Amino acid sequence: MIDAALPALPPALDLAGTAVFALTGALLAARLRQTFVTMAFFALITGVGGGTVRDLLIGAPVFWVRDPWVAPICLGVALVAWFAPQVWWQNRLLEWLDAAGLAAYATLGAAKALVFGIAPVPAVVMGVVTGCVGGIVRDVLAGRPSILMRPELYVTAAALSASLCVLGRLANLPNAMTWALAVLGGFALRGAALTWGLALPGHRG
Repeated sequence: MIDAALPALPPALDLAGTAVFALTGALLAARLRQTFVTMAFFALITGVGGGTVRDLLIGAPVFWVRDPWVAPICLGVALVAWFAPQVWWQNRLLEWLDAAGLAAYATLGAAKALVFGIAPVPAVVMGVVTGCVGGIVRDVLAGRPSILMRPELYVTAAALSASLCVLGRLANLPNAMTWALAVLGGFALRGAALTWGLALPGHRG
């Protein structure tokens, strides 16, 4: 049963996260010297991949099929990446934008799972799926190690955002406060990883 007391996150936050992830997919295709068709496909699959898997798993209508703005935004981002000079993206700006998108998407995924009556722990997993699956699919298609195979704090940051979202809901905190704390928490952890190279230890067996 859907919890009507928990409204959806602001649509602008969802679209912003989609655009950021779509940009990372398009830019990876650009670095691989691919065609615009490949770039547009990478933008779309990265932007909507995690949310699509989440919606299928929780029994929700696939969000980007019903939203008339998502696919055009992904294609528009691909156009920007196609025409923009690569020097625009050679600093760390994109990594920080990706960190913001990751935190927002993980929060969104957990919140939407709660709306559809998913239990707290699976809802956290749905947040991680929303934030990470698109990037995993992008990396696999590009033939490079996915974020799951790298020790950097990426999936962990998504898990933190999703967990804070669920915990805030369980504590009956105001929705706006819950979402803000969840997004800021995940973004701060990912930012710390970018700044200081934080990573999880590997198995030493």
